[in-house]
Amino acid sequence: MKKILFYTFLLLASAGTWSGCTKENNYPGGTLAPTIAISDVRTIYKGADIKLDTKNMFGANQIVGVVVSDHSGGNMPAGLLVVQNKRRAKLRGISISIGDAAATYAPGDSVVINIDGGVLKRVDGTLQLTGIPTSAITKVSSGNTVIGQKVTSSAILANPDAYESTLVAVVKGGFDPLPAPTDKLAGDRVVNDGFGNIGLHTEAAARFADETLPVSANFTGIIFGTTGADGRVVPQLRMRQAKDVTILSSVIEITPIVITGFITDPIGTDANYEYIQLLATRDIDFSTEHFTVVTTNNAGASTPSGFPVKGWATGDLRTYKLEITSGKVTKGTYFYVGGAGKKIAGSASTDISSSNWVTAFDYSTVNSPDFNTTSLPATHGTKTGNLLANSGNAAGVAVFTGTNITETSKPVDVIFYGSGGSLYDPNTNVGYRITNTDFYDLKDLITLVDQPFNRQGSNTLFFPYPTAVSGTFAQLGGQYNAALGKWTAARVLVNLPLTNASVITDIEGEGATKLK
Repeated sequence: MKKILFYTFLLLASAGTWSGCTKENNYPGGTLAPTIAISDVRTIYKGADIKLDTKNMFGANQIVGVVVSDHSGGNMPAGLLVVQNKRRAKLRGISISIGDAAATYAPGDSVVINIDGGVLKRVDGTLQLTGIPTSAITKVSSGNTVIGQKVTSSAILANPDAYESTLVAVVKGGFDPLPAPTDKLAGDRVVNDGFGNIGLHTEAAARFADETLPVSANFTGIIFGTTGADGRVVPQLRMRQAKDVTILSSVIEITPIVITGFITDPIGTDANYEYIQLLATRDIDFSTEHFTVVTTNNAGASTPSGFPVKGWATGDLRTYKLEITSGKVTKGTYFYVGGAGKKIAGSASTDISSSNWVTAFDYSTVNSPDFNTTSLPATHGTKTGNLLANSGNAAGVAVFTGTNITETSKPVDVIFYGSGGSLYDPNTNVGYRITNTDFYDLKDLITLVDQPFNRQGSNTLFFPYPTAVSGTFAQLGGQYNAALGKWTAARVLVNLPLTNASVITDIEGEGATKLK
């Protein structure tokens, strides 16, 4: 009942906010709305202390919000009550300095706060409302569910004001360098989530200060501002309690091979001139350690139609198999698989056969090897003039250990570009399996529910189709840290135009994925 009353209150307050945007003299006898959105309050501050009144708050005198601060863990800035609300699709928060009384509020408390006469100022880097007496705060209800919004560190760093004093969840975070078994949370740490680095602060007196640093985890907490050396505001994440850390892994899993680029539309014929660029994260002798690259094309004309019951092992015109059973690569070097042409941009372009080609296959005239060699009936990829799709439904590439690929095989790296097509059926739970990458997760990072397939759960990301210009190399630029076993800079597709005169350094130089 409390929650119903609270949401009813918010609805009324929201309706009032709309009317509050209109001057009173437009509606004779009308009354301005008493409630102002926190996002609007924050915009009143222009770099200098300012006292709030009904004039600069457009006739309003109060804010409503839900408490996100929790002082029971001993890691909140002393005396700050932190509330947030969402208006006009903007979730914003504010920190209110009320002294010891801040500790009497709990996350999920909904409050109405009269802020008329309060002063907006930056204190130690954080925008705060000061001069607010506790008598100005009314608790409407308690126990409301508040979940941290999932956000990347790069988004926070790009717009600190949008996230300051709000509850956020930074997911797939890790530490660089890798923490020692004795390292604890206490102090200032730097968390990398694959999109950037953000500071994590834990007070020495916090109840969870002695918790061991995880290898990979989700970190939920409140963003506060700190003052950098140049005077600018630097966002900092503070967790509230030990449960704000969700450990994802205590074991480092290093991907031996990562996908770094491909060409879908060579100049001239596509047949046997399409290829995939890969990067080794360690030394590999393929004569003793076999791998397989599989491509998938889900165009409407690709058979069999419907959902891929056998996943990457579907065969026919849906998936094609390239086995790697010979050759060697050294850590940090690029190598290639694809058509037998071995040209950089098409039949008349520069010969790059002297580069490290570990597999070159005449895919336009020869069927691929069988996917499943341990049971019948075996399947294989049908010869095709178009190994990698140029347009249309989703297409992709996956790398597997070994050469016996079945519907249960999990790749070591996988990418998809484009969307659409029959990729995953939730009713029968069949589709293309993924692995933990910069784009995909075997478990939902918030709910921790299993999601082993592309297009299942949160696994909906994909690269755009490369530009429809012949000779374009789809360069996937990022950074993979082999010591940490994670992407410290997620891959981004850049369309790299090639000509017949292009050379191998054009696709292995600046902008290419690098190994750290």
